[in-house]
Amino acid sequence: MAKLKGVGIPGVSPPQMKCNDPLCPWHGELPVRGQVLRLRVEKVKMHNVAVAVHEYLYYNEKYKRYEVRRKKKHVRVPPCIPVKPGDEVIVAETRPLAKSVSFVVIGKVGG
Repeated sequence: MAKLKGVGIPGVSPPQMKCNDPLCPWHGELPVRGQVLRLRVEKVKMHNVAVAVHEYLYYNEKYKRYEVRRKKKHVRVPPCIPVKPGDEVIVAETRPLAKSVSFVVIGKVGG
């Protein structure tokens, strides 16, 4: 299971570490599809799952202004990609892994 494969997303380099996790997009059997987002990690207290924040701009038509909106997403963290709070990560959508987990970390931004 430790054989490296591509995830099909250009610009994302594979991790240096290896793992035997079946739910790893690089070394396991987890396919990615759909959205690819850049998020900031907020908490890493669950086992192999982190809470990441997605901030985006929303245009308010009534006031003709933009406002910043935030969504928290639960993302699966494979053992080969160590993350800590404050890291910028690239996540990709996958099949539902749990009730609230449908994204997986595929790389870190800047390291």
